[in-house]
Amino acid sequence: MHLRIKRLTLTAKLPVRTTEHASCFDVYADIDGVIAPGERLLVKTGLSVAVPPGYEVQVRSRSGLALKHGVMVLNSPGTVDADYRGEVGVILMNFGKEHFGFKQGERIAQMGVYPVVMCPLEEVETLDETARGAGGFGHTGR
Repeated sequence: MHLRIKRLTLTAKLPVRTTEHASCFDVYADIDGVIAPGERLLVKTGLSVAVPPGYEVQVRSRSGLALKHGVMVLNSPGTVDADYRGEVGVILMNFGKEHFGFKQGERIAQMGVYPVVMCPLEEVETLDETARGAGGFGHTGR
C-alpha cells in the first residue's frame, strides 16, 4: 500500500518520516505565517492525497511545537477521508503567550495513515446495560 501525494504548488514539500520507525510523516507549511496568542490559522500544505479506501490520514500536533510554543493542531487529530482530493490544510492554534511565526518549508504537524472500520449504523430503542452506564467526564475520580 502507498499513500499517493500530489504537489499542488512548486514550493510544496513532501512529507517525510524523519526516523526509520516513525509512525507519522512530518508535514510542512507551504506559506509563511504568524499566529497571535489565542488565535488559529489554516496553514496550507500545497499537497493533496489519495488515501486508500478503508483508511484515513490523521493530522496531529508535533510534540516540540506543543511543548515549546503551545502551538497545536486544533481539531487533533484532523481527518483526511479516503474520498477527499482537495488541499490538505492544518488548523494550528496558538495556546502560548507569544506570537508564533513560521516560514514556508517548516514542519508544522505530522500525519499518519490508519485503518477505518466502515460499519453500518443501526437505530435501536434501547442499548445494553454496563457497569459504567452513563458515567463519564471524571466519574471515576481525578
